[in-house]
Amino acid sequence: MTGGTREGIDLTRVLHAPQQRVFAAWTSPEDFAAWYGGEADVPLDRVAMDVRPGGAWSLVIVMPGVEMPFRGVYREVSEPDGLVLTLLDASAPKDAEGEIVTVTFSDLGDGTTELAFQQRGGNLTPEQYAAAEDGWEAFFDALAARLATHP
Repeated sequence: MTGGTREGIDLTRVLHAPQQRVFAAWTSPEDFAAWYGGEADVPLDRVAMDVRPGGAWSLVIVMPGVEMPFRGVYREVSEPDGLVLTLLDASAPKDAEGEIVTVTFSDLGDGTTELAFQQRGGNLTPEQYAAAEDGWEAFFDALAARLATHP
């Protein structure tokens, strides 16, 4: 999409890992810290996850000279099928709902899983959505690498 019509992000990836393992990669602090942020560092002691509807999550991406905190709340937890959660960065007002992230994990058989990702909310400009999409693509590259090295 171009111009002012962009309202979110839609991505799909096929991951070479069983559905339950992909779900765990989104809900285990060790796994989440390893891939969220792509190549950037996410110290495990800066990750908090209360994986249940209404539970909060937060983490901090650390790069030289800058820290990027992210936070949100789990709205739905459907193990191993997917999650719905809110997503806010440091610029979001304290009372903001944030973006809504929906991830669905579909078992494709033969130990592969389709990850369908959607981010909505209308809180970002088209340029910010494009940058966020690039970020998620890098995160999912790191997720695929994590699943390959930690089956």
